[in-house]
Amino acid sequence: MFYVYILECKDGFYIGCSADLKDRIPRHHKGQVPSTANRRPLELSVYFAFKEKYMAFNFEKYLKSGSGRAFLKKHFKK
Repeated sequence: MFYVYILECKDGFYIGCSADLKDRIPRHHKGQVPSTANRRPLELSVYFAFKEKYMAFNFEKYLKSGSGRAFLKKHFKK
């Protein structure tokens, strides 16, 4: 399975993709991921599971687009 996940950070949202969510989230919390190390505390807001890697990557790409950001703001207000 491939996962697209959304973390709530102190300054907004972080969107990521991983094949091993159980390993990736603790690494974010420990500050081992450079893109979120200075954005802690973090909380897993939601994740989506996909069987196909490219579907997960395409969904992550959508969420990072203007339309995807608008979707996040509408449905996951902080």
